[in-house]
Amino acid sequence: MKIPFLGGRSEKSGTRDPEGIAELLSECELLRSHASRSGVRLDDTAASLEALDQMVPRWRDDEDVLLWLGNDAGLYLGTVIVRTVPGAAWDLRPDGQPVIRLESGREFDVVASGHEWAASGVPELSQLYAEVAEE
Repeated sequence: MKIPFLGGRSEKSGTRDPEGIAELLSECELLRSHASRSGVRLDDTAASLEALDQMVPRWRDDEDVLLWLGNDAGLYLGTVIVRTVPGAAWDLRPDGQPVIRLESGREFDVVASGHEWAASGVPELSQLYAEVAEE
C-alpha cells in the first residue's frame, strides 16, 4: 500500500505530522467491519490481534476484499505496535509505503505482513507483534 500523498513534507515546517499520519493509518474500516461482524472488538491491543488470528477467513474467496483486508490488517498491526511498543513509530519510505520503525532503527513492512496474513493466516498477527515487542 503506497500512500504518496503522505510522503510529502509540510512546506511550512519541513516535517511530517506523525500524529495525523498515525490517525489516518489506524482507521482500517474494512478490517474493523469484518471483525465486528465476527464478534471481535478491535481495541488496539495485542489481545485483539490474537482474536483476529482466530477469525474464520471468509474473505479469501474475494480477491478485492482480500487485497483491502490485507492492507487493513497490516495497518492495524502497525497501529497496535505504535500504541503499545515504546519508541515504535510510523515512517514512510520515499515511495510512500508506510512502515514501522523501532527505536533500534529496525524497519517492519507491516502492510506486506498483513497481506500474508489475509491470504494464508501465516504468520499470525499476534506472532508478528510478539517478535516486534521483544526488540
